[in-house]
Amino acid sequence: MRIFHDWRDCPPEARHASVALGNFDGVHLGHVEVLAAAHGARPDAPRAVLTFEPHPRELFRPDDPAFHLMLPAVRAEALAAHGVSLEYELPFDRAFSMMSADNFVTDVLHTGLGASHVVCGPDFAFGYRRGGDVTLLAERAEALGIGFTIVPPLADRGGPISSTRIRRALQDGYPERATDLLGRPWSIRGEVAHGDALGRTIGFPTANVALGRHLEPARGVYAVTVALPGGEKVNGVANIGRRPTVNAGIESRVEVHLFEFDRDIYGSVIDIVLHAFLRAERKFGGLDELRAQIAADSLEARRLLA
Repeated sequence: MRIFHDWRDCPPEARHASVALGNFDGVHLGHVEVLAAAHGARPDAPRAVLTFEPHPRELFRPDDPAFHLMLPAVRAEALAAHGVSLEYELPFDRAFSMMSADNFVTDVLHTGLGASHVVCGPDFAFGYRRGGDVTLLAERAEALGIGFTIVPPLADRGGPISSTRIRRALQDGYPERATDLLGRPWSIRGEVAHGDALGRTIGFPTANVALGRHLEPARGVYAVTVALPGGEKVNGVANIGRRPTVNAGIESRVEVHLFEFDRDIYGSVIDIVLHAFLRAERKFGGLDELRAQIAADSLEARRLLA
């Protein structure tokens, strides 16, 4: 998949696509329906997605906690896995946020990208102060000769499938619910950094990864699978949180103990895949009590992952 960061001067092969519009955080099952509709409307055209980086919420509410279900590189991989060949990942800054809704359709979609068809959900809003909606988009697209499709929200017994709903499931400690809505387990990608080596001293060495821009799920212990560079997968148990027994800091992080694994992976980028929430984070009376609990957590994680 090719990624473009500017709608101006797109090469001929990056124009005339059928374009799905949205942030696509998570690339969940509802997003997949939008992607399928874009292809179904114009199967002869390249499949494309137009999204924004950073997310508009990060520009307008910079002090909000991190909320991303996936980082841009992971999103690109997920989109490519669903057949997307072009991603227009447009920088969302103050200047872009001032563009009118009409100019977005005329300058970006029509003149810049030469979109043959555009597809979105019914809540898609765009332009200065979100002044454009699907009604305006339909009118302007028709006037400019661009095909247009609105895709109704995909829903299950719990209601419409959305990134917001997936975030809530993770924050409530239900990664399996997130799995159902995403169509795959949720994961955290990051670089393995040096920690304080405490885990090694108590017999449970860990790989330490910062949450960074990822959403912080419920703090506690999880049964996980870790995807290593090269595709190898290793089962393990992870703690996500502030480590109250040994740490007085306020920054949460992910610590993963990998089963039957003793290789040096410092500096490697890994994907930590959450399968089940085992227990909430809590403070123990000392290292012996912590060691015993980690051993019990490991046994339970092995049982669930078997």
